[in-house]
Amino acid sequence: MTPHPRLLFRTQALNPLLRRSPRSSPSHPPLCRPRRRLACASAGGAVTPQQPTFGVEDAVVGFVTGKRKATEVAHAVWRSIIRKGDTVVDATCGNGNDTLALLKMVADERGQGRVYGIDIQDSAIESTSCFLNMAVDDDRERELVKLFPVCHSRMEDIVPKDSPVRLVAFNLGYLPGGDKTVITVPRTTELALQAASRLLNSGGLISVLVYIGHPGGRDELNVVESFASSLPINTWVSCKLQMLNRPIAPVLILLNKK
Repeated sequence: MTPHPRLLFRTQALNPLLRRSPRSSPSHPPLCRPRRRLACASAGGAVTPQQPTFGVEDAVVGFVTGKRKATEVAHAVWRSIIRKGDTVVDATCGNGNDTLALLKMVADERGQGRVYGIDIQDSAIESTSCFLNMAVDDDRERELVKLFPVCHSRMEDIVPKDSPVRLVAFNLGYLPGGDKTVITVPRTTELALQAASRLLNSGGLISVLVYIGHPGGRDELNVVESFASSLPINTWVSCKLQMLNRPIAPVLILLNKK
């Protein structure tokens, strides 16, 4: 599929199987979570500054000592894997924080880097687009991001077949402050992981942050762990970072393709 040249891309109507209203009945839960709209700027009109960067070792030590979050470890690992000019996928772009972080990692002077941002909710795509417009001054850099309001299980419909992918990032669960009954679910997450494994180039990474402190969260974690465990050891390295004495803390799962 040829990407649209503009930052905000609208697709045609989705297959009902892949899209559910936020008011779906309990017997038919939404397959992908919608996200709330994020204000693009603070009260003073300035975008919240990015967090300082640090290496993987510092991030892991910080996590072990309780000073760093799993998200910070994930970003540090991404920076060690991603190269300027790479193609990456933000499979749950939400409010755009991960999308922006990935853009800064791939953007190069030649304009070859690409970030494909995916979210089922139109408002999330609009929020991410707005956030990027406020946070990125360079028009050419913003054009490196292509946003699509589709389920993450359909990422292969979006990324061009001739574009090897360096990283696919997932942030699973519900959005803090949003509707806690609207979550990602095991069925489409498993399909998305399978798609990501096919898209990923050798040396690439699938990064999955699973939030488990809500109904359905552990079921999704089980699916992600089962998928990770099933990957062949001759071509994949699968690992998990988890706080054992904090049972509802998010779990970071990293899958490296040799």
